[in-house]
Amino acid sequence: MKRVVLVNGVPASGKSTVARMLVRALVAEGMAVVPLGLDTVKEGLFAQIGTGDRDHNRMLGRASYHAIFNLVAGFSDGILPVIDAWHGFQPESVLRDHLARAGAARVVEIWVRVDPAEAARRYRARACRRHSGHLPASYAEELAELAARARPIALGPVIEVEGAGAPQGDLAAQVLAALREGETG
Repeated sequence: MKRVVLVNGVPASGKSTVARMLVRALVAEGMAVVPLGLDTVKEGLFAQIGTGDRDHNRMLGRASYHAIFNLVAGFSDGILPVIDAWHGFQPESVLRDHLARAGAARVVEIWVRVDPAEAARRYRARACRRHSGHLPASYAEELAELAARARPIALGPVIEVEGAGAPQGDLAAQVLAALREGETG
C-alpha cells in the first residue's frame, strides 16, 4: 500500500522546518523516506524557465505540484514521500486527483499552524533571501488574511503542530501510528 505524508500549511508557517525534522526522525526509525518540496521543484523551474508575474508563478507552482506527484507515482510502496507544500493553493479536487494518479492509498497530513501576524512577519523577513521568482514581501498582508482562514485538507488523519518551534512530542511516532491505522490484516 502506497502511503504519503503531506506537510501542509500556509507559506511561512514553518512547513519546511517541520518536514526536515520529520524526515530525519523517520530515517532514524529505519524508514525509506523521500522529501519532496514544492519550492525546491519550483525554484528549479525558475532557474530554467525564468520568473514572471503572479500568474506565471502560479503556473510554475501547478507544474511543480504535478511533477511531485508524477515522481510519487513511480515510487515503490516501501518508499514514503513527505511532501512539503501549501496544499490549499488549488482546489481539493486537484490534490485528490494527484493522489489517485500516484496510487496513494493512505494519506497522513501534518498541519502546521501559524498565527497570521507571525506568518506575515516571517514572509517579509525572508523575502529578500528567497529566489526572486517567489511573490514579493508585499504579499505578507494577503498572506495574513489567508492564514486566518486556512484549514487542513483532512483527506486522512491530521496531526496538528505549531509552526513556532520544534514539534511537541514525538512527531515521527505519531506519523508512523497514523500510517499504521490504515493497514489491515
